[in-house]
Amino acid sequence: MPFAQLGLHPLILKAVRSVGYSEPTPIQRRAIPVILEGNDLIGAAQTGTGKTAAFILPILSQMIDGPHRLRALVLTPTRELAAQITANGKAYAKYARLNIGAVYGGVPIGPQERMLRHEGVDLLVATPGRLLDLNTRQSVSLDDVEVLVLDEADRMVDMGFAPDLRRILKLLPPPRDRQTLLFSATMPKELNAVAREAMIDPVRIDLAPPSRPAAGITQAIYPVPRNLKVDLLDELLSRIELNCVLVFTRTKRGAERLSRLLQKRGHPTAALHGDRTQGQRERALLDLKRGRVRILVATDIASRGIDVRGISHVINYDVPHTPDDYIHRIGRTGRVDAVGDAFTLMAPEERDELAAIERALGRTLPRVMLPDFDYKMRPAEIGQSMRGEAPERHREPHGRTSVHGRAEPRGRSGASGGHAPASESRPRNGAASGAPSHARSEDRPTATSRAGQSSSQPAGPEHGRGPRRSQPTDRRGRGRW
Repeated sequence: MPFAQLGLHPLILKAVRSVGYSEPTPIQRRAIPVILEGNDLIGAAQTGTGKTAAFILPILSQMIDGPHRLRALVLTPTRELAAQITANGKAYAKYARLNIGAVYGGVPIGPQERMLRHEGVDLLVATPGRLLDLNTRQSVSLDDVEVLVLDEADRMVDMGFAPDLRRILKLLPPPRDRQTLLFSATMPKELNAVAREAMIDPVRIDLAPPSRPAAGITQAIYPVPRNLKVDLLDELLSRIELNCVLVFTRTKRGAERLSRLLQKRGHPTAALHGDRTQGQRERALLDLKRGRVRILVATDIASRGIDVRGISHVINYDVPHTPDDYIHRIGRTGRVDAVGDAFTLMAPEERDELAAIERALGRTLPRVMLPDFDYKMRPAEIGQSMRGEAPERHREPHGRTSVHGRAEPRGRSGASGGHAPASESRPRNGAASGAPSHARSEDRPTATSRAGQSSSQPAGPEHGRGPRRSQPTDRRGRGRW
């Protein structure tokens, strides 16, 4: 079904063609008609499936012929995601006389106040904290909001924004007088409570559940002692066809330190994490998009807002704490039916986190040993590492032991914080080619509703509701264009 058959306004269709979209993605095909009918909606779709266009396009279509005032509000957990949605929205509204703006923390509040008070916006993208600050300063009123979008709602709850969301809901018109759209990978208990307060009989759309990554992503696990992770990452980056690489760490300090280590080893690298200023974060993303740097080291929070075309590799320097974080990390590559590689460096002490991820995926991920890399282990120890077991001289019953058998102090920190630092130099034994490619993951069937493969040594990768009435009005009596 082409975009022209979804019911979008002709000016929005013109913009869709200008940005190069030809066929709608599954989430767009299912969500756009539901939103145009005025229904509340709960949507579950994996990262990189065109979710932003699925809600922005119909909202803009509904707003084109209406009065110019703040009529649509999109709430997001991070500044990067807010900036990304705003950029997309402006591209989709290029032929319509609609103003789209964003407000978020980390930048001066003055310009945002002037934008809201003097210029005015039709659609506002905001992080919860900054929106409440502006409302307290009487710079923004939410009395006329007709459509509310909660994007990455589970992440907002995880970050402690549930109380802020409830405060914002009290500032909005009641649920019967507005349309509410909620997009979330999961529905934790607290988010379900917020949804019950905010929505009326929502239509539920479940597409490619969050326990499955996109089919175009090739995944592999690289077992390695923690103190050799930087060396192995350096070797991987030297061997793969370097295009655009995202490296994820668990902590802000770990991201900053790893970025500096990679720079010292000759890799053009930038860092993206919460301790960076907004200007530094925007510059890092811009440098990556323009090819000034080829590697971006980021934390999990920042990963929700990264939308860069052509990311060829995602590398988990640390195994993510949860399967959801794993899915969102690797979802930065293989976006919208593209292909990409996702590598995870696993230290023996991270095998429990990896086991949880594999249980969620329903299969065992391939283990890969990099040819000609000096693991500083005997063959038997390499076999133990492949099984996720700590080799005898790497085990830590009481204190940490180095690869040479000497005890190391506990207080030293590695690239992820709290671990021994990686070696700064090691011998390279030539540039060997990557391991052969392995099978990609399968698509899961999609569904709309209301309200492993395992082997001893697998190969590795190469280096609803229908219309409520026939007349052209929605359920709240608002006229359609």
